Amino acid sequence: MPYPAQPPLIETPRLRLRPFLPADGPFVQRLAGVREVADTALHIPHPYPDGAAEAWINTHATRWAAHEELVLAITLPDGGHLVGAVGLVLEPQHDRAELGYWVGVPFWRRGFATEAAGGLVDFGFKVLGLNRVQAQHMARNPASGRVMLKLGLRREGASPRAVKKNGRYEDVVFYGLLRRDWPGCSSAAPFPVS
Repeated sequence: MPYPAQPPLIETPRLRLRPFLPADGPFVQRLAGVREVADTALHIPHPYPDGAAEAWINTHATRWAAHEELVLAITLPDGGHLVGAVGLVLEPQHDRAELGYWVGVPFWRRGFATEAAGGLVDFGFKVLGLNRVQAQHMARNPASGRVMLKLGLRREGASPRAVKKNGRYEDVVFYGLLRRDWPGCSSAAPFPVS
């Protein structure tokens, strides 16, 4: 299935998922760089270096054009306040992608991660033609696992001491979902939101 030339704009009941803008850099640094977010996100540093967010944002268009990754800003529709990020690391040769997300601490416990990830998974299955979406989280971050379960991903296993974050080995839990099991692909119903 051909990929759209431009990254999408996805609207969910409470959120707007859009490509990141250079002006989002300071907000990414402020929201993602806090210890509570960075501590269980493998690729987010703490402290978050000046200029790193802008450099990360500058990679998005090229990685989308190469069908390697789709990263979108999670924003509130009124005023466009940045809430977090959601993305798919794409493997077109296998029709699969790895789902990832983070949400800033002021926006925790409102269901934003589930809603944003649901919108992106729906896009992945319906527009990109993915057959499988998979995800993983550090075992000591069960909140991320609850998001995956709410989306319908199934726990597929765990690997002890599979990654290293801040000099410490971490256990990782793996999840997966097939297109045939995504409700949005078998009916006109919207993606599930909890």
